[in-house]
Amino acid sequence: MFTDDDMSAVFQALSHESRRKMLDILKAKPGCSVGALAQEFDVSRIAVMNHLSVLEQAGLVTSEKKGRTRHLYLNAVPIRMIQDRWLDAYSEPFAGRLTSIKAMAEAAVRQDQGDDDNE
Repeated sequence: MFTDDDMSAVFQALSHESRRKMLDILKAKPGCSVGALAQEFDVSRIAVMNHLSVLEQAGLVTSEKKGRTRHLYLNAVPIRMIQDRWLDAYSEPFAGRLTSIKAMAEAAVRQDQGDDDNE
C-alpha cells in the first residue's frame, strides 16, 4: 500500500533539480553505472550518492550489483501511483467528453458520406 509517507518521500525526492536530472538520465540509459551517472554532474561522487539514496528511499531508483559495479534503473511506479490517486480522477470526465466528441465526429462523417451517396 502506498502511504502518505511514501508519497511525501517521492515529492521530496522530486523537489531537487539534480535528482530529477538523474531520473531523466536513468530513463534514457537504463542500467547506467553509478560512476557513469556521477560523471554527468559537477559535484562530488558523495553528493551524487546522497541524491541516489534519497531517490532509492522514495522507491524511484532501483539498483543491481554486478561484480563491483552498481547498475541503476528508474522505477516510475511511485509516480504512477500518485497519478492514479489524483490525476486519474480529474481526467476521467475529460476522457468521457472526448469519447462523446469522437462519437459525434464519426456520426457527422457517416452523415456526410450518406449525403454524398444521395447526390
